[in-house]
Amino acid sequence: MKKSHIYEGKVLRVDFPNKGIIEIDNMTVVVKNAIPGQVVRFCADKVKKDKAEGRLIEVVERSPLETGGPACRVFGDCGGCNYHTLPYERQLEIKKDQVKRLIDRVCDEYTFEGILGSPRQWGYRNKMEYTFGDECKGGPLALGLHKRGSFHDILTTDDCAIVDEDYNKILSCLLDYFKGLGIGYYHKLAHKGYLRHLVVRKAARTGEILVNLVTSTQFCTSCSTNVEYKGESDNHKCGSLTEKEAMDGLVDLLLNLNLDGKLTGIIHSYNDSPADMVQADSMELLYGRDYIYEEIMGLRFKISAFSFFQTNSLGAEVLYSKAREYVGNTRDKVIFDLYCGTGTISQVLAPVARKVIGVEIVEEAVEAARENAGLNGINNCEFIAGDVLKVIDDIKERPDIIVLDPPRDGVNPKALKKIIDYGVDRIVYISCKPTSLARDLEMLQERGYKVERVCAVDMFPQTVHVETVVLMSRVDGK
Repeated sequence: MKKSHIYEGKVLRVDFPNKGIIEIDNMTVVVKNAIPGQVVRFCADKVKKDKAEGRLIEVVERSPLETGGPACRVFGDCGGCNYHTLPYERQLEIKKDQVKRLIDRVCDEYTFEGILGSPRQWGYRNKMEYTFGDECKGGPLALGLHKRGSFHDILTTDDCAIVDEDYNKILSCLLDYFKGLGIGYYHKLAHKGYLRHLVVRKAARTGEILVNLVTSTQFCTSCSTNVEYKGESDNHKCGSLTEKEAMDGLVDLLLNLNLDGKLTGIIHSYNDSPADMVQADSMELLYGRDYIYEEIMGLRFKISAFSFFQTNSLGAEVLYSKAREYVGNTRDKVIFDLYCGTGTISQVLAPVARKVIGVEIVEEAVEAARENAGLNGINNCEFIAGDVLKVIDDIKERPDIIVLDPPRDGVNPKALKKIIDYGVDRIVYISCKPTSLARDLEMLQERGYKVERVCAVDMFPQTVHVETVVLMSRVDGK
């Protein structure tokens, strides 16, 4: 096999997260974004002695597993979903096999409980972050998600199938409005322009909707005609419109949209950071309140514009129920919930524990956790802001059970050593990246823990992502 040459092969399987495996002339080739059973044409990008990586060019033959068509207009070009054409039971089978292969590599004896599906397979997301831009250089204003493999190109995703129709209506409303005003987007390289992001949150249980428009402070200094606003320019489509007038007009439009949910808040966030991420230097409340309420497992949670919250509310109930099952008997026990985020798991466990101590590095998340615990009348939760690696040295109480729910990269090895040194009888590890999980399980097993049970949970239908819950117990004499 030669670099930059074009080859054709059949995808034998897909390893996590989306690595299609092809065998050609005793070489293993990884081609991303493929589906088992497809015949694909690819360009060999990296070639070593017995393995290679290829870039997908086209699908020559559909897989026998593909029995449906794409559920949105930009499927394939958008980087959000991979599995629209697969029946949901096939998606679950692929993810289940991926998780089991990874765990089998590091664990000899354990009970694999398969995979639990999401209560909703479509329209399940409770949050979407959209980006303003253009689909091609110099093209009309777009609002949506990045084109697969592109840092610059934005696809307008106004018929996205993993959100409900309210999201698409709100996206279309903002896009048409700003197109009509002639206001342009923020150019990441030049650091000029106005429109940056749109964040929409909608609670699955309460139906409350929060809209957050993120812009720079450069209103009318870089519109679609790229002329500086002077007030008298015939080329400036915004005319003499002020920013307040523009925002007032937007609020009126949004409030008159025919939505299934209830629009409870509209926010305007300013972000002048050169980094291409959703954040706020300052915020202005344009309408209502700057948060929504969601309900999970009988508890009520206040979610602000930038709070972390599981993006599949109904799927989170499945995930947390399995985690609570693995935690087991908690009566009169102290539980450490490490990497606790906004404290959802802590509050699910608190009613049946003596005390839960949550640790999270993001201060805003800790503040939200404390507020939500008060909202739910929970008084046996303590939340500490700080890095797990440093904070656990200062906690005087010792845990009986530890729950881990780290970010995608897993647990810092130094922190994991300290966690193991507590010697608790049970550890429950919740992971959104099974490759990081498998790495951490090796250290845990080397230091005296045995993997008892493993269950995958599909929180992200139609995509390549999957959550995993693991129960570990301390081995006697180690």
